[in-house]
Amino acid sequence: MNAHPIPASTDTIREPGFHFDSEEHCFIVFAGGEAFGLPVDRVQTIFQMEAVTAVPLGPREILGLVNLRGKIVTAVSLRRRLQISDLISKKPRLAIGMEHRGENFALVIDEVGDVIVLDPERRIPMPPHLDPQRTKLTESIYRLDSQILSLLNMESIFDFQRRN
Repeated sequence: MNAHPIPASTDTIREPGFHFDSEEHCFIVFAGGEAFGLPVDRVQTIFQMEAVTAVPLGPREILGLVNLRGKIVTAVSLRRRLQISDLISKKPRLAIGMEHRGENFALVIDEVGDVIVLDPERRIPMPPHLDPQRTKLTESIYRLDSQILSLLNMESIFDFQRRN
């Protein structure tokens, strides 16, 4: 696997006295042609998955297990979590290495974009027509210059209900 470590600092140059504590840095990631935000502080690494071992009888959203630098990591499809149809491709899949409650995950995405700073004044109310599953997986929504960005709720993304 080819891993690309994330730089420890995403600081930008600011004028003294113009820092807002409520600003949030996020990666823009794409799934099914839609843009989503991932909090930068939750991302450990970005890598290409080459081999996935299936998990029999596991939830549909779990693609399987992958080896990341000697660690066994659970691969979770963002497309499937958001109920977006699967992409059929022969290219290696891109994943974001993350930790949640002491467990390692690989959040499988289509592509990764830039790191941006979310302006708290651009935050908008949750649209009432948003699908309930999407609402559960969304922390907040921001209006950007050319699009709407859903900041993903990482607690919900990795919260899988046990099935009997």
